[in-house]
Amino acid sequence: MKKELPVWLWGTIVGVIIFVLGLVDWLTGFELNFFVFYFLPVSLAAWFLNLSASMIVAILCSMVWIGADFLSGHMYSSHLYAVWNTMVRLVSFLAIGGTMSWIRYLLDRERQTADSLRRALSEIKVLEAFIPICAQCKRIRDEDGNWQQLEVYIGQHSNIQFSHGYCPECAKKAMAEAGLIDKKAAP
Repeated sequence: MKKELPVWLWGTIVGVIIFVLGLVDWLTGFELNFFVFYFLPVSLAAWFLNLSASMIVAILCSMVWIGADFLSGHMYSSHLYAVWNTMVRLVSFLAIGGTMSWIRYLLDRERQTADSLRRALSEIKVLEAFIPICAQCKRIRDEDGNWQQLEVYIGQHSNIQFSHGYCPECAKKAMAEAGLIDKKAAP
């Protein structure tokens, strides 16, 4: 059985990764771009926490990136460029978080469907192979060599239940043998 880490531990792991990325981003300056590495904490939050957590982490990653960019001394000719860059990163982080969350949802749903299908298949008994049957009494020889009534054998190897009755010809014949009708009327 697979043991999963608690939610608080995943939150801590994600927080540490964001902190380390922000620190590296700040120390290397604005000339080296670590933008794509911020996808990791967003993806982890989406996969192991939930969609809301990944959205919060995406916003936090955008704020850490702009903070590292600002603290590293990057000067833009217009503040609109800084806002634009931050918004582009925010949208991409949100898209990654949403996509990873959706993939996780689909995977969980597929696993549930597969489990229910496995349970349903385990309940189904299927008759497969040639069945040796007596030409006279219609008994069936089982795997152990014992001869069983047709109804018993099929009932043991499938979910079929039998009800007994008479076809019209056999009903007339049985009634004639019992003396309830004239034997000439029976086939």
